[in-house]
Amino acid sequence: MEETKRMGSTRMASCFIFLLLLLPILKFTEGNTEALNESDEKKDPKLIQMVTKIDPKLIVFFTIDDLKQGKKLPIYFPKRDPSKSPPLFPKQTPNSIPFSLKNLPQILSSFSFPHASPQAQAIQQTLHQCELKPIKGETKFCATSMESMLAFVTNALATKPPFKLLKTSHLTNSNVHFQNYTFLEPPKKIAAPRLVACHTMPYPYAVYYCHYQEGDNNVLKIALEGDNGDLVEALAICHMDTSQWSPSHPSFRVLNIQPGSVPVCHFFPSDDLVWIPQG
Repeated sequence: MEETKRMGSTRMASCFIFLLLLLPILKFTEGNTEALNESDEKKDPKLIQMVTKIDPKLIVFFTIDDLKQGKKLPIYFPKRDPSKSPPLFPKQTPNSIPFSLKNLPQILSSFSFPHASPQAQAIQQTLHQCELKPIKGETKFCATSMESMLAFVTNALATKPPFKLLKTSHLTNSNVHFQNYTFLEPPKKIAAPRLVACHTMPYPYAVYYCHYQEGDNNVLKIALEGDNGDLVEALAICHMDTSQWSPSHPSFRVLNIQPGSVPVCHFFPSDDLVWIPQG
C-alpha cells in the first residue's frame, strides 16, 4: 500500500514538473507572464474553441499521425526576448550562492525578494522541483552553469564532447504566439540513440532542468509556416510509450487520449536545449 501511494505521488509530481517546465510562471525582469496576443485567437474558429477549453500554452502536443506534409495544427510558440532572460553565469558565480530549499531565506535575501512576493514563490517552486526524486527511468539535474550542464550531459550520454545542440528556431519576427501552422515538408527524423533535454526554470539567474529519460523517443525537425507567414524550424520529440505516464498528464487532456494508446509528441520552445551525441 505504501509503495502504491509513493508511486502515485511520484507520478503526480512528474506531471507537475512537466507543467512547470512547459509554462515558466515568471519573468524576473518583467514580473509577469506573456499575454496571449488578442489577434491570435481571431484568425480561426478552431483556435477560439480551443482557447475557451484549454490554456493555449498547453497547445504544443500532437500525435504521430499528424506527421504529414500539409498538416495544419494550432501551436503555441512562446517568443521571449533573450536580452531580458536571466544570464547563464560562470560556474563560480552560482556556486557562491546556496541552491537549496533549506537556504531559501538566505537566497531571497541575496536577491532582495520579499518572502511573500511572486519571485519568492517561483524560487521556492523551482528549488522544490529540483530536489524531488527522479521518476522511474529518469536521470535529472538542475544546472546553474554551462560547466555543470555539460558535465551532466557527458555523464547522461555516456560519451565525451563535442555534442550536438538542437533548438527550435524562429526564422521570422512577429508578436503572434498562438496560431495555426502548416507542415511545409515531411518531418526529418534526427538520429539520437540518447538525448538530454534541458528546460528553462523560473529563477533570478539561468537554471535549466536537465533530464534523460529511458525509453523509445524520436527527435524531429519540422519546417512550419504560420497563417500569418511566420516560419519556424521546430524541434519536437515523440514519446513512443506513454503507458507509465500519469493519467492526469496534460497531453492526454489536450489530445483526448488515454495513457499508452498512441505515441505523444510535443514541440520544444526556443529557449529549451536538447543535447545529442555529435554523430
